[in-house]
Amino acid sequence: MAAQSRFRDDAVAVPDRQPVPDGPGAADDRHPVDERLPPLRMFTSGLQHVAAMYAGVVAPPMIVGPAVGLTAKETAFLMGASLFTAGVATLLQTLGFWRVGARLPFVNGVSFAGVTPMIAIGKDRGHEGITVVFGAIIVAGLLGFVLAPYFCRLVRFFPPVVTGTVITLIGLSLLPVAFNWSQGGNATADGYGSATNISMAAATLVIVLALRRLLRGFLQQIAILLGLVAGTLIAIPAGITDFGALKDAEPVGFPTPFHFGAPQFETAAVISMCIVMLVCMTESTADMLALGRIVGRPADERTIEGGLRADTLGSAVSPLFNGFMCSAFAQNIGLVAMTKVRSRFVVAAGGVILVVLGMVPVAASVIALVPLPVLGGAGIVLFGSVAASGIQTLATAALEKGENALIVAAAVGTGLIPIAAPDFYHAFPKDLLVVLDSGISTGCIVAIVLNLAFNHLGRKAGTAEEEPVAAGPVTAR
Repeated sequence: MAAQSRFRDDAVAVPDRQPVPDGPGAADDRHPVDERLPPLRMFTSGLQHVAAMYAGVVAPPMIVGPAVGLTAKETAFLMGASLFTAGVATLLQTLGFWRVGARLPFVNGVSFAGVTPMIAIGKDRGHEGITVVFGAIIVAGLLGFVLAPYFCRLVRFFPPVVTGTVITLIGLSLLPVAFNWSQGGNATADGYGSATNISMAAATLVIVLALRRLLRGFLQQIAILLGLVAGTLIAIPAGITDFGALKDAEPVGFPTPFHFGAPQFETAAVISMCIVMLVCMTESTADMLALGRIVGRPADERTIEGGLRADTLGSAVSPLFNGFMCSAFAQNIGLVAMTKVRSRFVVAAGGVILVVLGMVPVAASVIALVPLPVLGGAGIVLFGSVAASGIQTLATAALEKGENALIVAAAVGTGLIPIAAPDFYHAFPKDLLVVLDSGISTGCIVAIVLNLAFNHLGRKAGTAEEEPVAAGPVTAR
């Protein structure tokens, strides 16, 4: 037992907590999560992760910048800083140090959960507003880092009936993002929802599916990346590829620390962002549990603790380089599920690419050439894969026993409210909307509470319903 305990403190964990052999044949026994691919495959697979998350990383600063009164050039600076800090946070997650990092193929980026409160904090206040936002994020990140060892103990309350529900909701909640991208991404822009945009999304979707069906081996694994390239090339004569960002981009632009001034700390802003941090920690916990099942290495308390520490530390450090709060990117979980490339070093390569893009704006602009309708077509497959993984998990949740089916029904129904009726909670206080407007968060909370009520309270320890998510068998994909 002592040796086992020491191993769990090591930098790299492996399934069933067995050490990796270092003798002959060791490489054959290494878990796919710890596999190091050849350089070309590492780069292209990592680039595929970057392509899948790029729009999600730059969208929050694109929204927040103008809302707080920043110029177009300052907003572009925020976008580069967000790419840089997303890369740093991703490296913390995949490679880690000490007890920081889940050491799974886990991508981190700017959280959408903070967009609304950040706008409320800094609206029309210019540089002062953005420094108040940064100060609140620093405090929220440090608080989350302190809470991580305690928050991770909630893993025993995430059996398959809960995790399957949350994973399904993650996929369903992301699909509207793909639909919005497919229409053009900006509802106020000319051509939003046009036949051209939707046709490009449909063409990209067909190309990705065809490549997955016809290709084999490595080329099949990067079908998403190839589909994005093909879709972008087709979009050029269609006139929806914007080269403006590439023309105006500077060759080098490191995100200077405290570019907008020293962070400021206002109590109301700090409280608001601390609530957002708790929401992000809840979603990250669910994402780690989902990813652990997909890659065949169930996420235990130690893994979740390390992942939450990476999330929160990345968030606390991001404002130093003018970045926002970092959390898990669920769309990349879909990419892992679809490609079956489970190596965390592939995602680490994506993290390095993000860091480079953050320091070389002209390189970032090349990625930005991918039109949103093209990205939306690929996103339908990516996000649908997440929902499919959730359904697979629910298949192991013994829905015929007890009230498990009722738990899923209530949690999924509640989680779909923000998607099906976006204005449902319009009369509620704005602070509550941070949680209520996230179907993932509300569905997760409902699933946890109902699982406690039906499967834990009044039951004896050791029943099947009380098994933690990591205890069951996981099928390698």
